Amino acid sequence: MNAPAPNRIDLKFQELKERGQKAFVAYITAGDPWPAATPALVWALERAGADIVELGVPFSDPLADGVVNQLSAQRALAAGTTPPQVLEIVRAIRTQSQIPIVLYTYFNLLYAFGVERFCLEAHEAGVDGVLILDLPPDEDVGSLGHLSRISLVAPTSPAERIARIVGTATGFVYYVSREGVTGMQASVSTNTGSRVDIIRKHTNLPVCIGFGISTPEQARTVAQQADGAVVGSALVNQIAQLANDPALAQKLEDFARPLAEAIHG
Repeated sequence: MNAPAPNRIDLKFQELKERGQKAFVAYITAGDPWPAATPALVWALERAGADIVELGVPFSDPLADGVVNQLSAQRALAAGTTPPQVLEIVRAIRTQSQIPIVLYTYFNLLYAFGVERFCLEAHEAGVDGVLILDLPPDEDVGSLGHLSRISLVAPTSPAERIARIVGTATGFVYYVSREGVTGMQASVSTNTGSRVDIIRKHTNLPVCIGFGISTPEQARTVAQQADGAVVGSALVNQIAQLANDPALAQKLEDFARPLAEAIHG
């Protein structure tokens, strides 16, 4: 039997470490503003300097998302985006890119699809990891196959809980920098660095910080404290504002480039 190919997420963090850089993880919703537009937006983010892309799988009840990402999911659903279509989007992305892709999703979607079947088909489509927002580490859902299981750590998680959460993680750990839902914020938490230090006592996996990061200055600050920064709502907001602009992809690239430069620098 042939050995599985190395996971793109692991290879990317290894490459960044060798270059002395941090990861720019970019989030957008698959299918927003319509499914055929998403591959070009991912390619644009990669040209801008994104290292990993999180694709939100649109869901009718996105509990962890603020209004910007909720509306994004609504637009994608209204455009007819389904989980199978998200995998078709990934296949289209893979015709021109090998950027690591993580699906940001809720467990109900995987359960309805069939967890093992979904993970197998996602891997075959070119997905590298899955972040299941509402799945506690205590729940055993079976094998995710070749997909990395990205785990969330909350700012309120005690040390013993952190150890349990990261014990089930592969790929990287996503530290939620503030309580509440996703969304653009005027500032980032001042105790983020100390929380990342606690997480690192329990895992050797890279730690990326997300929720509320929307400017190059904020991205630079959190990148100095962790292995990467996740930017979502600020990018999704650009897509919302420019949805009908023929130059959407180029303008998203132009918006994302200063974020990449701040994180890499």
